[in-house]
Amino acid sequence: MRKVLSAALIALAATIACNKLKSEERIYKVNTSSSVAEWKGSAPDHFHVGSFKIEGSLLTRSDGDIQAGTFVIPISSIDNFDLPAEVKPQLLNHLKSADFFNIALHPNAEFRIEKVETLDGSVKGAVAGANKLVTGNLSLVGQTHPITFPAKIAYKGDSLQVEATLKIDRTKWGMTKYSNADSGLYIIPDADIHVKMQAAKV
Repeated sequence: MRKVLSAALIALAATIACNKLKSEERIYKVNTSSSVAEWKGSAPDHFHVGSFKIEGSLLTRSDGDIQAGTFVIPISSIDNFDLPAEVKPQLLNHLKSADFFNIALHPNAEFRIEKVETLDGSVKGAVAGANKLVTGNLSLVGQTHPITFPAKIAYKGDSLQVEATLKIDRTKWGMTKYSNADSGLYIIPDADIHVKMQAAKV
């Protein structure tokens, strides 16, 4: 985990190097113990829920707006909330397999912020109080594609809190197993994601 976090910090440092960090800019490090990306995967007649850990850091400007950020999600941190203990490993091992995240070849997912804009008005499905529109590149199982989603970003003292809900179509990243509605086992391509992240000023 330390190696993964170090890589995220190095990536952020590379971004900052292009524009020397000013005294009024701040780096916030994600609190891994209190930050999660909760997920919900559904079939037509049932669903499962769980979470991933989040690691990484953000860079803010003097006005408090986020200008950069790199986040790593260790696939090995995947958890399930709804199954009994004796059954849970079957689902988690399947999700880690080549049918889904293929952890043997792609142990981490990564999200890099490209742009954060002020959100004017409401967006369907957004968390209550969403005030920003976040755009970035999401890397999963060896593929990278842009995503945009509304988020609530707030500051409390020396901490920064981010909350967002979004949908990810796994087939866009090549995770096409069980995506045929006419097959015996069909899993709806869209997964619901609920990000709850806290970061502290370094």
